Amino acid sequence: MTDMMTVDALEAALREIGARHYHNLHPFHKLLHSGALTRPQVQAWALNRYYYQSRIPQKDAIIVSRLPNAALRRLWRQRLADHDGDETGDGGIARWLRLATGVGLARDYVESTAGILPNTRFAVDAYVHFVRDRSVLEAVASSLTEMFSPGIIAERVSGMLAHYDFVSPGTLDYFNARLHQAPRDADFALDYVKAQACSLADQQAVLAALRFKCDVLWAQLDGLYSAYVTPGHVPHGAFLAADDTA
Repeated sequence: MTDMMTVDALEAALREIGARHYHNLHPFHKLLHSGALTRPQVQAWALNRYYYQSRIPQKDAIIVSRLPNAALRRLWRQRLADHDGDETGDGGIARWLRLATGVGLARDYVESTAGILPNTRFAVDAYVHFVRDRSVLEAVASSLTEMFSPGIIAERVSGMLAHYDFVSPGTLDYFNARLHQAPRDADFALDYVKAQACSLADQQAVLAALRFKCDVLWAQLDGLYSAYVTPGHVPHGAFLAADDTA
């Protein structure tokens, strides 16, 4: 790419990254949504995904601190309320904990993050470091995976309810809120990126940021697949089916 793209072409390039690299294409998700996983394998997914969920407000707080004006900060801080909630027991993290306990994990064990995979910790921490250390434009662009999440949410909810008798609609309540939160957040981030990517270098950085975020999500599933599907090498100290489950 040697010439700047139009804003429409930039958006199309961003959406193409999602079509090719979003984690809905990962074999682990295909197994999860088709009902091919055992209950302990679903528990491993819920446990490790909690670490990602718990660090999203930290990531968003970093972005809020870096945005240059009050209007932008007011818009972005809604994400903090969405995930942390306005009171105890509210918000996305609390709903994910209900998902984890709903599939049979003990809440204290999940919150401790003691059983998560090294892949999960390294990938998620790398994401937090990315939004801290790179430009604000790149930090905002890395959130654009939210453009692709409604599709995977619909597939996940219908598939898990159809195939796992230990999953109820209440267990998956986290995803109901995300069906309207994610498109709202993605629309704002996309508008910001299209307005602020004012050079070829900016556009290249934006595309690279979204590819990086797709890699973060993919790497987490690589870890789950390797540990809990095949070849089944669970690292020392990581969750096993006999660990702290309810």
